[in-house]
Amino acid sequence: MELKAIVEAALFVAQKPLGIAELQALFPAGEEPQASAIRIALDELTEEYRSRPIELKEVASGFRFQVREGLSPWISRLFEERPGRYSKAFLETLAIIAYRQPVTRGEIEDIRGVAVSTQIIRSLQERDWIQVVGHKEVPGRPALFATNREFLDYFNLKSLDELPPLQTFIDRLAPVVEADLPLPETALSENDPSETSERPEQRPTEP
Repeated sequence: MELKAIVEAALFVAQKPLGIAELQALFPAGEEPQASAIRIALDELTEEYRSRPIELKEVASGFRFQVREGLSPWISRLFEERPGRYSKAFLETLAIIAYRQPVTRGEIEDIRGVAVSTQIIRSLQERDWIQVVGHKEVPGRPALFATNREFLDYFNLKSLDELPPLQTFIDRLAPVVEADLPLPETALSENDPSETSERPEQRPTEP
């Protein structure tokens, strides 16, 4: 059977993004196609779906088929479950971690000017958007938090370099935030996060 057809079918039924190694593992030992051959199949599928309502998207964990963003207002009505409503504190904490990572809880509190609820940190971890990537070498060795692949997948990103300007990121979550209040002016710059002065040196640990 044609390689492209196998790759296409696998991506349609998969419950998560699939990487090239996972696509190779579909084949018997010794019969795995070269990674370059799978990449060609993926490129061809991407082109074929370019004008369709479904697109082939590469995110941090691999490749997946998804509905184009412009159609989500209609497609979302098929599902009874609605996104949870997050507090402004939740959004601020997530934004600080995403744009200043790795960062300690104390540093988040310094930026926000108020204490960070343990429940917020726990909720972010339960959503599997952040993880502990180390400990800062200061008294008490506080945990350093950073985002991970699940965070990137959820926000349709392949890497941190694709993080949009801060305000764009905030706007994506605005419909599910309880209060529409601005971030503290001292919290983060709204410049493009790809600028060197605003980019973290450490990246999330690969899962």
